[in-house]
Amino acid sequence: MDRRKSIKALLVGSVAAGTLIEACNTADKKTEAPAAGSETDGSGDVTRMAEEKEYLKGIEPVKFFTPSELATITVLADIIIPRDEVSGSASDAKVADFIEFIVKDKPEHQTPLRGGMRWLDLKSLGKFEKPFKDLTEKQQLEIVDTIAYPNKAKVEDKQGVAFFTLMRNLTLTGFYTTEIGFKDIGYVGNRPNQWNGVPDDVLKQYNLAYTEKELKECISFDKA
Repeated sequence: MDRRKSIKALLVGSVAAGTLIEACNTADKKTEAPAAGSETDGSGDVTRMAEEKEYLKGIEPVKFFTPSELATITVLADIIIPRDEVSGSASDAKVADFIEFIVKDKPEHQTPLRGGMRWLDLKSLGKFEKPFKDLTEKQQLEIVDTIAYPNKAKVEDKQGVAFFTLMRNLTLTGFYTTEIGFKDIGYVGNRPNQWNGVPDDVLKQYNLAYTEKELKECISFDKA
């Protein structure tokens, strides 16, 4: 199974349906023009508004996940988006740091994620006598495959399915809002282009044509 292609398919479907986690909100947004009360860094670029800076000061120094939990998140994120010849992995994009921020910005994710990791470790201990992060890659994938496909999962794995779905959504959001993620899907953003007007065959199809005045006043670009 080509996991990266499957993840990209999930991403496209999620974007189309509007179901990706609304991760980059509140303190993680910039406005295009300075708003009342905003500050700049001296170069004209807009930075955080004053209240956003205060908000970040309050949550950034606080650590929610333990080192062991962050290690588990890193392993899971890299299973979801592994490194390959195209781009880096989820951990290369610092997805674990993103999720650490999100659970402080959106506390409703704290219990599902912490409880889910507890479930995952109990499942791993019961099957392989080790916590999930200490399993071999093969063993980890064996556990993940039982909760990665909701329609195939057993009823007793329902909590694990919900946890993995949340982890997958957060991982996708964290990865594909970074430069690494942009490059992975070939996203280049909005760029200026050069337009030579409506093509001749289209004009002919609708029995239209530019006037001599329009042609003289318009800029024409080489098609080389």
